Amino acid sequence: MIPVEKLASRPDVLMIGLRSFGRGQGGVEAHVERLSEELDQAGYVVEVAVRTPYSGKKATARGRAIRIVPIWSPKGRATEAIIHSLLSVIYAAVRRPRILHVHAIGPSLMIPLARAFGLRVVFTHHGEDYNREKWGRIARTALKLGERFGARWANRRICVSRSLASNLSEKYKVQFRYIPNGVQSAVRINSSEILKKLGLSSGRYVLHVGRVVPEKRQADLISAIEKLDAQDVKLVLVGTPDHESEYSRHVDALASHSSRVTQAGFQSGLALAELYSHAGLFALPSTHEGLPIALLEAMSYSCRVIASDIDANLNLSLPTNCYFPVTSIDALVEKLQHAFFEGNEALVVDWSKYLETFDWREIASKTGEVYEEAAGHRTNETSLFSDQLKIKP
Repeated sequence: MIPVEKLASRPDVLMIGLRSFGRGQGGVEAHVERLSEELDQAGYVVEVAVRTPYSGKKATARGRAIRIVPIWSPKGRATEAIIHSLLSVIYAAVRRPRILHVHAIGPSLMIPLARAFGLRVVFTHHGEDYNREKWGRIARTALKLGERFGARWANRRICVSRSLASNLSEKYKVQFRYIPNGVQSAVRINSSEILKKLGLSSGRYVLHVGRVVPEKRQADLISAIEKLDAQDVKLVLVGTPDHESEYSRHVDALASHSSRVTQAGFQSGLALAELYSHAGLFALPSTHEGLPIALLEAMSYSCRVIASDIDANLNLSLPTNCYFPVTSIDALVEKLQHAFFEGNEALVVDWSKYLETFDWREIASKTGEVYEEAAGHRTNETSLFSDQLKIKP
């Protein structure tokens, strides 16, 4: 930690569009944390705007020059993102970052305002949030408008999904550059304290990590585990809901009536590493993803994995036997049966070749190039960043 007051008066990059800062909070939060850490190592001064209901009210510092800035927002599904994004852009207008980096299509509704304030904006599209099952018609319309504003008004655009980047580039006739989420290399660990606490046996549970929201399909996993013949195999659900909802209450009810389901809540650090390291299988039955960080993390721990056959998961180009038809509980049961009965595969899988594309240092280097382009776009002459701030791969 370094004193906040000693950080540079003007940030090179200000990140907005997330609840809090840190892995385990969600895909965007994990993405911003790792990207900020790499940018910090490369010499950029980074500020991250977060929401007070999730972060508290005190600004903190990380690394060499990362400042985490709490900005007030209400806590409510319908209002918190848009109000926080508005206040964050006003904050940016005062702070004058060299680059305002807006994450996700909801906050990108504020990009025209940011441009009106004279800010240089980079927009990262993390996924088609309007396809999430939790949103109603008005929210879906607003999210689609946010996507359109990001395409129209941002100085540069990034997308974490290869197929979606291609589709968006064609749809809006502007470039969405593909720069994926990344994953840190991990080492499987032998300790198992969290397994003892939760009453789990190594190799005899299916692991799922994700927010308890409809598109993650935890209810499908509960239905599938109940149909599995292996009575000793359990399902471990890691994660909590953004807000209590009809779906989260439904998942709670299903889990509470099953002796084979363990709700582990929010986990991070050593406990989460232990759960990945000892899992018999990692399952991701989602109907919607941007680029699935939890799946990449499971692969980094050499877990066996299965995932629904949506584009975001197919973009990883895993072996065909790792996929099953989305929403098909029967197909999911068949995959579980094979993993715990019929399969002779080793419990540990070497995914290193698949993960080469998702190196955070390379991702940060490519993002830095986008910043340089956006910062110099006004005159097409010199960058607002000095040469020593450029990331070297």
